[in-house]
Amino acid sequence: MTDAKEKVALSPAETDEALHRFLDGFASPPRSPVFHSPSEHGLEYEDVTFLATDGVPLDAWFIPAPGSNKVIIANHPLGFSRSGIPTQFDPWHAAWAPSGNGFEVDLVPDYKILHDHGYNVLTYDLRNHGLSSAANGGVVTHGFTEKRDVVGSLHYIRARPDTQDMIIGLFSRCFGGVSTLAAMARFPEEFDGVRCLVTCQPITPRYIAERRLAVLGMSDRLDDFNTLLRLRTSVGLEQRVPQEWAKSVRMPTFIYQVHDDILTEPEDVQAMYDNIPVAEKKLQWIEGTKARWDGYLEFQRRPEPMLGWFDKYMS
Repeated sequence: MTDAKEKVALSPAETDEALHRFLDGFASPPRSPVFHSPSEHGLEYEDVTFLATDGVPLDAWFIPAPGSNKVIIANHPLGFSRSGIPTQFDPWHAAWAPSGNGFEVDLVPDYKILHDHGYNVLTYDLRNHGLSSAANGGVVTHGFTEKRDVVGSLHYIRARPDTQDMIIGLFSRCFGGVSTLAAMARFPEEFDGVRCLVTCQPITPRYIAERRLAVLGMSDRLDDFNTLLRLRTSVGLEQRVPQEWAKSVRMPTFIYQVHDDILTEPEDVQAMYDNIPVAEKKLQWIEGTKARWDGYLEFQRRPEPMLGWFDKYMS
C-alpha cells in the first residue's frame, strides 16, 4: 500500500512544465511595485529619470541632504524595486514563502538612515524593474545588460549641477551588486574617483539555479535549464560570472551575507571576496537565520558597520 504522504514522482511532461515555470521566474520575474515612498519617513525627495548608457529610461528618487557634499547611489535585489518587495502579497508570497522569505522587505528605511547620517541618496529601479522601462525583451541578464544602468547612474550624478562635484559611494544589493561588479569589469574607467562599495549578498546565478533545481527534484536538468535560458535571453549561466567580475574591483569593498542562506552557498560570496584584489575589504556574515530577506534588512537593523565603512572612505 502506498503511503498517502509519499511524494509522487512527476511525469516527464510535468517535469518539463516545472522547468519552464522556473525559467519564467528566473528570466522575467514579476515586477515589484514602488510600494513605499520617502515621504512616509518625512523625507523630501525628487522623482527623477535618467538614461542608461544604451538609452533605457530609468526611474529614481533623489533624496537631498542639505549641506552635504556626499552621495550614495543605491540599487536593489532581483525582483525588487527601489522601495523593496511586498512579499506579504501574492504572487511574491507564493514564490518566496516556501524558502522562508515570505515577509516584506521595505528598503525605504535604509535611505532614511543614510540621509540622517549626512548622505544625499540616489536610488533607482534597474531596467525591467519597478517603474523603469522595459528593455532587452523584458529579460533579466544578471549584469550582462544591467551594467549599463549602473554606469548611467554615475553619469547622472556627475551631470547634475548640484551633485557633479560630490564624493560618491555605492550601495549595491544582490542583483544590483552583481550588476555593479559587471560594470566595473566592462567599464573600469567609469569608477575612477568612486570612493567605496558596500554590497549586500551578491550572488552567482548558477548557484540559484542549482539550489532551486535540487528542490524541484531536477538536479540533473541544469544543462537543459541553461539551454532554455540561452534560448530565452541569449545569455547563459556561463556569461553571468560575478566571481570573475570581482577581480576588477579597485575600491574599498564591504560585503555582507546571510551565512546559511537557503538559496545559495557561502562559498560563492567567499570566492567573490577572495577575488577582490584590494587590501581594503571586509566580509561580514549574518548568523542565526536561513532567510535571505534578513540579509536585505540587516542595514536598517544594524547599520553601524556599513555606515562606518562609508564614513571611513568618504571623509
